[in-house]
Amino acid sequence: MVQARSPLGPVVAVTGAALLALSVFLPWYSVSITATGAAYAQQAMSSVAQQYGNATLQAAADTVGSRFSALAGHPLGTVTAHETLKTLSVVLLLLAAAAFVGALVWLAEANAPIEVDGRQVAAAGVVAALVVLFRMVDHPGASSAFVSLSLSWGIWLALVSSAAIVAGGVIGRR
Repeated sequence: MVQARSPLGPVVAVTGAALLALSVFLPWYSVSITATGAAYAQQAMSSVAQQYGNATLQAAADTVGSRFSALAGHPLGTVTAHETLKTLSVVLLLLAAAAFVGALVWLAEANAPIEVDGRQVAAAGVVAALVVLFRMVDHPGASSAFVSLSLSWGIWLALVSSAAIVAGGVIGRR
């Protein structure tokens, strides 16, 4: 007698793949100005006001410039994986699509054209997790003394989604 298997693994993998694809368009990095960047901006603004402005402009520049140090370390904006990682974002989207379609074929047990099981789905999740981990350690762009990048919530969602794909592939094989 053939025992019916639980659809939990493929469902977890499909959900993880959908969230991985979504995470590519969510904030991966927060951009903030460093203390050096704030001091440089304050000095540059003061210099321009002194060179080209009258006393009123110079006073206004000093007032605004004195507030720049308060911005140091605070996030000014975010960037997505799609904006910063052109090639790797496409790779992640392809891995998410492969895991999504593979898990759906596996869930439907429609293995006529290709045979899909948890190993292939989990392999796509492992590769995606490695790509995300690489970008967590090696931030895009050159290091700058004026601006810093820190991890935002979208990259954590991508990592958890990749782990869900792997978990779905492993759970479904049992």
